[in-house]
Amino acid sequence: MKEKKRNVRKGFTMVELMAVLIILGLLAAVVVRNFVGQTDRARVTTTKANLKLLHMSVNQFKMDTGRFPAEEEGLAILIEPPSDVENWQPGGYLETTEIPKDGWGNDFIFELYPESGKPFVIRSLGADGEEGGEDYDADLLSTDAY
Repeated sequence: MKEKKRNVRKGFTMVELMAVLIILGLLAAVVVRNFVGQTDRARVTTTKANLKLLHMSVNQFKMDTGRFPAEEEGLAILIEPPSDVENWQPGGYLETTEIPKDGWGNDFIFELYPESGKPFVIRSLGADGEEGGEDYDADLLSTDAY
């Protein structure tokens, strides 16, 4: 008796492989989009927290010394004692030895008597590092962090 050869299918067809690749591509796109959004939101949150910390530290400096830092002194005065101030808090006004940076690694900008009418403002230029902008490129201000 002759045995019939059976057609045994091994592997996947090209259509099945393409379907799997398309599904994996769509899933990867969704994951990447959500991850990038979370990273930007985390940077904004970090920047707002640092703005709040610096704003409170400048206010504490004012209460101890009777004046705000000069724009030339900037935020560095929070960690380095100025020569003309007697009531400077030992150890500085921050728990770190460096001024924190915004969520994108840029320095904060300290301004006395800005257009808003407030005594001072600390500014982050956002993701693009330039004034103005929208969404994640928008400027963040210490007066808005509350």
